[in-house]
Amino acid sequence: MSRLSRVENPLQSFREEQDALGARNIPKAAYYGIHTARAMDNFAVSGRTVNVHLLHGLITVKKAAAQAHLQLNTYPAAIARAIVQACDELLAGAYREQFTVDAMQGGAGTSANMNVNEVIANRAIELMGGERGDYSRVHPLDHVNCCQSTNDIYPTALRIAAIGLVRRLSQAFASLQEALQENEHAFADVLKLGRTELMDALPMMAGQGFGAYAKAVARDRWRLYKVEERLREINIGGTAIGTGLNAPVKYTFLMTDILQDLTGYGLARSEYPMDPTQNMDVFAEVSGLLKAASINLLKISGDLRLLASGPVGGLGELELPAVQAGSSIMPGKVNPVMAEMAGLVAMRVIANDTAVTLAAAGGQLELNAFMPLIADALLESLEVLANAVRLFEERCVRGIRICEQRCYERVENSSALAAALIHHIGYEKSAEVAKRASQEGKTVRQVLLEAQLLPEAELDQILNPYQVTKPGVPGK
Repeated sequence: MSRLSRVENPLQSFREEQDALGARNIPKAAYYGIHTARAMDNFAVSGRTVNVHLLHGLITVKKAAAQAHLQLNTYPAAIARAIVQACDELLAGAYREQFTVDAMQGGAGTSANMNVNEVIANRAIELMGGERGDYSRVHPLDHVNCCQSTNDIYPTALRIAAIGLVRRLSQAFASLQEALQENEHAFADVLKLGRTELMDALPMMAGQGFGAYAKAVARDRWRLYKVEERLREINIGGTAIGTGLNAPVKYTFLMTDILQDLTGYGLARSEYPMDPTQNMDVFAEVSGLLKAASINLLKISGDLRLLASGPVGGLGELELPAVQAGSSIMPGKVNPVMAEMAGLVAMRVIANDTAVTLAAAGGQLELNAFMPLIADALLESLEVLANAVRLFEERCVRGIRICEQRCYERVENSSALAAALIHHIGYEKSAEVAKRASQEGKTVRQVLLEAQLLPEAELDQILNPYQVTKPGVPGK
């Protein structure tokens, strides 16, 4: 979303609005009001407006509040119904350009809250036959924000937004896990060379490597699934510092019920609202799990790039799907762009986790002033990671091919198989065989046969690829 221009057109008509700091001209066409206009000037920082998922969370809370007040007869039913209708329009995507406040805002989210309050109020005014800015009909604070504080609706909205994105990301990881497991089975009989510290190690089946990747992704999926439990606890009704001043108990419990219905999530009112009002550790926990998942994604994508390197000058044991030309000067070059994309998104999420960590730790006393940074970084991480995982799975992992002959030749020409001889001829003699094979450019099998250290039939059993890639002593 782009910010609306602050350059006033002399031909544009205006309405005057007032707040505690004085009067200000607001474009008549604008649905936002004076609080939003001041924030647009004060926080012209990043050029990025508040995350759309957070906006949806905030609007959902406002809709729930209007429905609660309709049942409680807090103010005229016509006003509550107009607010609900305005919220429905906004949730459907209308007037998106009116949400103009920068994501990097001071005030613990008050500007985002007021932007939402003003847009809803002015649209509700129109629905009731009035003109924008006539807050005698519907007031942003007295009606839209009734019984609320930024400090209880903002964390609640962020939790609602995060739950939806966590579920989406969990599904993306589930699909990636499935794709990796399919490769595990597809490549179960392909013998390849394992490597430790980038040096030849022991033989393995190519499918075993994908199985290890699948296990790591399965842990990421499970951790994300479980963390939703902490996100479900909301502080709605706690108002400014969690004590609940100006929020009737009936309203608070009704809000929880309505939000459950509107979202479909198992939200629960916090037994101690002061806690989620000031403590942001749950968001740090979610971000930390995203970091852990990104570490695995970065490692897996890096491995695939390395194994697919070449096709002549690298390992060349895998072929990744060719999705676009790779160079503007080197004809025919194809790069592992999907694996690179997954890696750089993982790096971004890891960086965002640092921001969330610092912001969560930076809270003071009864409120955390840095919630906008937590929201922006966390929701971005959830969004980009879900998109990256989905594309990485669809356009890379599911199209991987194994270069079987090259993998087999690497194993045959390596001294790695000498490890299988330890229990038959001892470590020292096995080391001599490995050294001779390397120096003379021969296979371990050739050296053993030439030196007549083991009968050929026994050697076939010891060096059986299905034996050397499993637990136990080969040949015994």
